[in-house]
Amino acid sequence: MRIAHVAPLHESVPPRLYGGTERIVSYLTEGLVELGHDVTLFGSGDTKTSAKLVPCRERALRLDPRPLKSETAAHLSMLSE
Repeated sequence: MRIAHVAPLHESVPPRLYGGTERIVSYLTEGLVELGHDVTLFGSGDTKTSAKLVPCRERALRLDPRPLKSETAAHLSMLSE
């Protein structure tokens, strides 16, 4: 089965620190890949996964030193991928 997961961009997957949603996305993604599914993960470029990764930003928003006017705009940019 082909499956797409969209992770929040605030933290990498799996999260280095706190990140409950990102941790669940990681568990689900890795489990589905292990079962033989074709999984694509949309997330930050510093994500570690065995699935196909489509990086929507270079690194997690939390670690990016560049000012961001709107996190919502960053997340909406994933729709164009």
